[in-house]
Amino acid sequence: MNVASASPFPAFLAASGHSEKPKQSQANSLFFESSKAPIGGGAAHRAPIRLRHIEGASMIFSTVDTLIIGGGQAGLAMSAHLAKRGLKHLIVERDRVAESWRSRRWDSLVANGPAWHDRFADLEFANVDPDSFATKDQVVAYFETFARQIDAPVREGVTVTAVSRNPQGEGWMVETTHGLIAATNVVFATGPFQKASIPPIVPDDAGVAQLHSSAYRNPAQLAEGGVLVVGAGSSGVQIADELAGAGRQVYLSVGPHNRPPRRYRGKDFCWWLGALGHWDATEVVPGKEHVTIAVSGARGGHTVDFRELASRGIVLVGRTEAFHDGAVRFASDLGRNIALGDADFLSVLDQADAYAAEHGLDLPEEPEARQLLPDPDCVTDPLTELDLAAAGVKTIVWATGFTFDFGWVDADTFDAKGAPVHVGGVSKEPGLFFLGLPWLTRRASAFIWGVWHDADRLAARIAERTAARTDTAA
Repeated sequence: MNVASASPFPAFLAASGHSEKPKQSQANSLFFESSKAPIGGGAAHRAPIRLRHIEGASMIFSTVDTLIIGGGQAGLAMSAHLAKRGLKHLIVERDRVAESWRSRRWDSLVANGPAWHDRFADLEFANVDPDSFATKDQVVAYFETFARQIDAPVREGVTVTAVSRNPQGEGWMVETTHGLIAATNVVFATGPFQKASIPPIVPDDAGVAQLHSSAYRNPAQLAEGGVLVVGAGSSGVQIADELAGAGRQVYLSVGPHNRPPRRYRGKDFCWWLGALGHWDATEVVPGKEHVTIAVSGARGGHTVDFRELASRGIVLVGRTEAFHDGAVRFASDLGRNIALGDADFLSVLDQADAYAAEHGLDLPEEPEARQLLPDPDCVTDPLTELDLAAAGVKTIVWATGFTFDFGWVDADTFDAKGAPVHVGGVSKEPGLFFLGLPWLTRRASAFIWGVWHDADRLAARIAERTAARTDTAA
């Protein structure tokens, strides 16, 4: 097998790709002003997107076939696939397109996947090496370009405050800061990062500043002194790495995690997980519903190695469990968590080697990848308690993920914890759909390539529903 000819995308994304440019309906164009700039130019040649801001505009009452709530990657993917089917729709976005990338990420953030992978099938990154990791500004520019390319019918600056059944007929009534919208279908494309989750462990009056990773921007933002970073996923390890590089004393609380190799035998781990079918996995392993993945595209991309972080002065500790009398207490699970992360790392190497042998791939062998550094003192003799004042820790950064926040939706489609109940993004409530959630249909569903696939499938369901209603009306 010639590895160069293999598709870099997971099979489901490659199969759903389209080359034609979608044509937006004339009705939808009322809500969008396109610059009509050529697609694919660099920043110096790209005309700025002109999404109409509507402060002061009047929108007393509107009707639409399908309303998409959210103008990020999920909302834009949904718009593209609806447009390809000629289905009228509208996107409402409370801020700006791709707002999370603009204002809810730290300054130095880059994508965790290479540019050839972290994109929609219909558009490549402009002037970004396919094997490099796009900066957050490049990601914003990418989504702006894509919105222009599909003439996305976006209304920015419109916040949805309530969704409930239409009391006067079929469908749903959506209350916004600019009036009411009656919609036959509503797609919640608000993604999984809705409400920052900070465990109620350290009280507000503990004498230490606390912030969520989504509010972190750079080391200079934090008070002088040491920092405790809680969370061993991509955000936690990258923030800890940056703070240590800025000369801060950093303590990193490490829980259970997966730790894939950044590259192995010349291929990025995203390529390997696609080739091995991991992205297409549909069955959630019990206890693995919300696996923390420690991976980084920073500094050109590198494998996250907790032992290497410790060699640079970061003190590794176990899971953060409690706070008492000025001290944070940690679980005695650090060694186990590190070992399980290593096992996951080596498992990917084993699977990659087996796949390469089975398919006859001519890839350079890399036996040195299996050589692990010795455990540092902080792992062999871990701290179980940290007196914050004595250690000079002035800030805690909680890289502890997010929770759902659908309290503004009045519909029988949520469980006792407020999580959406659906089958592949389709609610039991007629006309309600979800997109961009973890494991919506498969492991990749919360990532850009998975969102693209799921949007295609949901658009097909909406098209079927629209056709059925049309036949009934006739």
